[in-house]
Amino acid sequence: MASIILNRNASEAEPGPTREVTPGAPRRTADLGTRLWRGPDTDPAWARPALWGLLVLTAGFYLWNLTSSGYANSFYSAAVQAGSTSWEAFFFGSSDAGNSITVDKAPASLWAMALSVRLFGLSSFAILLPQVLMGVASVGVLYATVRKHFGAAGGLIAGATLALTPVAVLMFRFNNPDAMLTFLMVLAAWATMTSIEKSSPTWFIVVGVFIGLAFLTKTLQAFLVVPGLALAYLVAAKGSLGRRIRHTVLGAIAIVVSAGWWVAIVQLVPASMRPYIGGSQTNSFLEVTFGYNGLGRLNGAETGSVGGGGAGGGGNWGATGLTRLFDSEIGGQISWLIPAALVLLAVGLFLRGRRPRTDARRAAYIVWGAWLLVTLLTFSFMAGIFHAYYTVALAPAIAALVGMGAVEAREHRGSVIGWLTLAGVTAVTSVWSFLLLSRSSDWNSWLRVVVLALGIAAAVGFVLLSRVHRRAVPVVVVTALLAGLLGPAAYAAQTVSVGHSGSIVDAGPSIAGAGGGPGGGGGFRGMPRGIAGGTGTQQPPPGGFGGGAPGTTGAPGTTGAPGTTGVPGITGTRGGGMGGLLDAATPNTTVVAALSQDSAKYTWVAAAIGSQNAAGLQLGAQLPVMAIGGFNGSDPSPTLAEFQQDVTGGKIHYFLAGGGFGGQGAGGSNAASQISTWVQANYTSVSIGGTTFYDLTQPVSGAAATATSTATAT
Repeated sequence: MASIILNRNASEAEPGPTREVTPGAPRRTADLGTRLWRGPDTDPAWARPALWGLLVLTAGFYLWNLTSSGYANSFYSAAVQAGSTSWEAFFFGSSDAGNSITVDKAPASLWAMALSVRLFGLSSFAILLPQVLMGVASVGVLYATVRKHFGAAGGLIAGATLALTPVAVLMFRFNNPDAMLTFLMVLAAWATMTSIEKSSPTWFIVVGVFIGLAFLTKTLQAFLVVPGLALAYLVAAKGSLGRRIRHTVLGAIAIVVSAGWWVAIVQLVPASMRPYIGGSQTNSFLEVTFGYNGLGRLNGAETGSVGGGGAGGGGNWGATGLTRLFDSEIGGQISWLIPAALVLLAVGLFLRGRRPRTDARRAAYIVWGAWLLVTLLTFSFMAGIFHAYYTVALAPAIAALVGMGAVEAREHRGSVIGWLTLAGVTAVTSVWSFLLLSRSSDWNSWLRVVVLALGIAAAVGFVLLSRVHRRAVPVVVVTALLAGLLGPAAYAAQTVSVGHSGSIVDAGPSIAGAGGGPGGGGGFRGMPRGIAGGTGTQQPPPGGFGGGAPGTTGAPGTTGAPGTTGVPGITGTRGGGMGGLLDAATPNTTVVAALSQDSAKYTWVAAAIGSQNAAGLQLGAQLPVMAIGGFNGSDPSPTLAEFQQDVTGGKIHYFLAGGGFGGQGAGGSNAASQISTWVQANYTSVSIGGTTFYDLTQPVSGAAATATSTATAT
């Protein structure tokens, strides 16, 4: 393949040598299997086997050691478990099958996982398999999108780059919504390029549908790619400007319809007939969308958030600015090829500058370039909640630009700008990879030297391209590809070698100076890894609830943080802490047996402050557990009066002592603290398997009448 990449005439407009077809002969017909294997006649013979090889290797790589992450982010896994047993919980994205409260996101990503669990049963594999499939599909769709105008070589480079991006490897093996969000945005880019080629309003409506579904996955983040998609269609589609504007309006309508149907139902159904909307203070999905998950993420003013924003260039979410994605916290996740992508974008737009308005390649640069720039700037300057794994949204754009730009520069290798671009990008990438690898100098320290040497050698080879023997050209190309991909590939391999759990995770080995502390990045800046979460063997300790180990050893190259005490009777592990705010522990068999006893009598076998505390109990018992206050424990659900009514009605059996922040989030409700105080004053504490609960069927002496009268009065 490498010889084909550099041995085309620079003046050819369309990439790739084609199979020989006899002039005037009818186009070959073949069975489906042959067509799938060989691909279009316009492709070189090696293209389709290479694609299938890439997809098979990606699938095997992503599936390797998959279940080591257990339930991964228990917050979402509990909602998946609930959705697999209750269609109401499935539709709304409830944290539990009793439908007390939803997760703080739209539920589309949960739907895929819940259907998988309904099919295969509750397990780590069933939860994470859909994410893997979406990862492999994203690689395939990206290949197809780039191949159409930049040839199979460009498609393969783009696909391989995406498959090996460390944060993509992490998220396509994890159960956060980001995997589905990324997949749907790649589909939207593919549909955009198809709509431009056909100048088709129907295809641009399809674009809108994909964006609408992406909104139902992670709300407003889906809209970061919309400017590039719309601009590319307005610039490059055929027809009059008025016609193109009408088509983009149809796409916007499709977004509203494909996302709005679910939002409308949720907003119109009376609050008494649906679960509380998690993440909001007013039981409104619109508030979550435009507040906590919207403007609050930009300005740092998320009501109910724990940890504070980064407004003013700092805060627990890291300093903002153009260097943010290159720092010790984020750099190893995504930034390996950002400099190359930016250079290749600029060169590509320059080289296509005098082409006709409808030039498809320039349209592709607009699509992926705007995706990269808008998302990069947003992530760099957003002052609210920001985690390293969000950057997976950048991976397809970076990969596409690298594949496209490499082909474009190769086609102009006979000119100064062509060989200079290839040499410069290779050198810059290898130097930056050397610096990134130096941040974990005690981890495979030889690798950075190899990467730098390969990069320098390839850069010199590109400079001398016209003087080297033709047979040496493939060696230069392969050397350049190795220099660019060895670093991220090594990080990716380390990522699949260990399990990841909790709400805040990152890819790769331990990084000196990363915000997560020893053991790698992740978490609140300046807080120990054991409090904030991260990577490593973050599974619940032996015994889980009521008997955990005081800490665990991280993956090779990392160090487990000391355990932190959150809920009384529960010892924290890496990835937990903060009262169980960011990770869940597993209840032991004694706790599960107690929760299961007479469970049919109760709507919720237990209640716990904070979604992660509730999730641990729920996943262990596979029975509904009420998450008081939602994720942070700072949502006003339920209120004290509502909780008292549920207790009086015999709907809740146990209350887990302690846990959560209970209203300590910025501007959040203190209902959880009120509930905890009321329970402790009125009900009997019991130790079950070493964990303290309150039995809500056993009032303390003299408190029964008080508890009942209080609930009745409210």
